[in-house]
Amino acid sequence: MQTDRIDRAILKLLSGDARMAISTVAERVGLSQSACSRRVQALEGAGLILGYSACVDRKRLGFHVTALVDITLSTQVEEDLAAFERAVARIDGIVACALISGNQDYRLTIICRDLDDYERLHREHLGRLPGVTTIASSFVLRDVATRGEADALFAA
Repeated sequence: MQTDRIDRAILKLLSGDARMAISTVAERVGLSQSACSRRVQALEGAGLILGYSACVDRKRLGFHVTALVDITLSTQVEEDLAAFERAVARIDGIVACALISGNQDYRLTIICRDLDDYERLHREHLGRLPGVTTIASSFVLRDVATRGEADALFAA
């Protein structure tokens, strides 16, 4: 689907506040409410809007540690990658997993209550993942900048 400046403006507004009323979105992009609603439905139908979610404050929920974990596997055979990915998908606390280029194969983002919780997750889960040869963990000291995807995609 080709997008125009109005579609991009709609995506940017909704990625910043998914609960924004269609009437507000319509007003801000200069459309009628019904025309804006049709555009949003078309963006959803085309798969450009994958869903809607709420941003939560991890620390207020008791998750004070964010770990960035680089994983190297013994092989890059497709079956081994698939087995690793299936296993990762079953572990609570892993909020992102990306296949990456470079010296490592995967980068995980993990949230934990504290370092003891991370140590438990490492011992009970990460060390038992199929095909893992190395695990390198780094811990986020402070979140410096977070941008919505649409802000980065549609920056002026």
